[in-house]
Amino acid sequence: MVASISEKLKVAANVKVVYGEPQVVEGKTIIPVAVASYGFGAGSGTGPQGEGSGGGGGGLRVKPLGVVEVTAERTRFIPVIDVNRLATLGLIALVVVLFWFRRTFRRR
Repeated sequence: MVASISEKLKVAANVKVVYGEPQVVEGKTIIPVAVASYGFGAGSGTGPQGEGSGGGGGGLRVKPLGVVEVTAERTRFIPVIDVNRLATLGLIALVVVLFWFRRTFRRR
């Protein structure tokens, strides 16, 4: 069972998942770039009455990173901005600043 899941995930996580099909737009070749990761697991056990059971599963995660833009003059990577990550970092920075203000300007 684990081998079957592993094989299916290997087929899904190929280079076309990470580097999408190139598209030509207005004289520029655009190649989408992503990172793909996959994992799987399985287990089995025996209950107190001697009954056995097992199971397994796997998953594939694909996250866009940006695009490679190819023109006659240059090739460059244009990253995708992860708004969720920026919001999380901003919230963490705000909490740190608030704790710093509280500690610095606390009444004595």
